[in-house]
Amino acid sequence: MGDRSEGRTARIERQTTETQIVLSLDLDGQGQADIQTGIGFLDHMLTLLTRHALLDLTVRATGDLHVDAHHTVEDVGICLGRALTAALGDRAGIQRYGHMTLPMDEALVSATIDLSGRPFFVWQGELPREHLGAFPSELTQDFWHAVAVNAGMNLHIQCHYGRNTHHLIEGTFKAFARALRQAVAIDPRMSGVPSTKGVL
Repeated sequence: MGDRSEGRTARIERQTTETQIVLSLDLDGQGQADIQTGIGFLDHMLTLLTRHALLDLTVRATGDLHVDAHHTVEDVGICLGRALTAALGDRAGIQRYGHMTLPMDEALVSATIDLSGRPFFVWQGELPREHLGAFPSELTQDFWHAVAVNAGMNLHIQCHYGRNTHHLIEGTFKAFARALRQAVAIDPRMSGVPSTKGVL
């Protein structure tokens, strides 16, 4: 049941009047990123997520950035969540749970994941600055909410403390990546789905 030799990959296309996105994901990659969203800060965050989760991720996104970044950021989150769902399949043999508390200079951030198939998202913490360049800080929560809902994931993110908003947001992406890396890993001792229900 834990054999994933066929590859845990997905390709998602999303076309709306606001955004056009193509996203490809390989859960068992080498940390290779090729990201173009039109939002430099989001590209940076997705690139480091890819590296720390040891995914391979390609994103091509164009959106109505003349309005603002919201639609593009949220829709990329939707596509990433859907890609995780597709790549995980029936989720047989995975560890299921992952957790990381990660220091980023003066900031400390935790991400806790349950790939339960039941979406839930909790955010705790404040981001001191409203914007990082053209990126509104509040979109961080919108991005993670979109990922969690579309991945069927229970995701809790806590920004324990920190002064620098860049460090706090970067901490969420790195902590998530490390927690996801644990949760999607194949457990050689696990036969079938990691649940007494028999399905996730």
